[in-house]
Amino acid sequence: MPVRDTGTEQLIKDTAKRVFFAEGRLNATTQDIADAAGVSRTLVNYYYRSKDVLFEQVFKEGMQEFGQRIDQIILSPIPFKKKIIKFTELFFAELIAYPYKEVFMLTEINSHGFAFPHKEEKSTMPDFLKEVEAEMEKGTVKKMKPINFMLNLFSLMAYPILTRPLFKIVFELSDKDYDKLLNDRKKMILEMILN
Repeated sequence: MPVRDTGTEQLIKDTAKRVFFAEGRLNATTQDIADAAGVSRTLVNYYYRSKDVLFEQVFKEGMQEFGQRIDQIILSPIPFKKKIIKFTELFFAELIAYPYKEVFMLTEINSHGFAFPHKEEKSTMPDFLKEVEAEMEKGTVKKMKPINFMLNLFSLMAYPILTRPLFKIVFELSDKDYDKLLNDRKKMILEMILN
């Protein structure tokens, strides 16, 4: 049995992530990915059998990588406000580097029904929601359901990313100007969600 060249396999996967997440070519074909990686489509098919298998692998790894970084923040022993600041910075850094990642993820969930990858360890979110609730009792955060706090936080961060192409046209902004606008939002978001 031939040994798989995992370097080529990783190159294909990394190229697919760049094509989907950074360039926003959500309808890219395996030929497009092969061309961008500088390999033959036969190699893409050898490692991934089909476009759907490659998409699912990219989806799962994208979710896992980001989830692990979020968990590191949530589980860190730093004060709550610093967690929210780090969480916001991570989210914006990720989405400035990969402006189409969220769109790709939502599209794949809606189109193919891809589920979140299962974690072997327990979810950190229930404990974090308890921490949010405790901060509400202290007055750090406005009182509401902790889930609504998280929905507000994600909405304030994600909506400008998901609507980036539209708002760039409406407000006649370059990529650089839009990235600056997103960076300015970080402070504004913290002021909106924290007392």
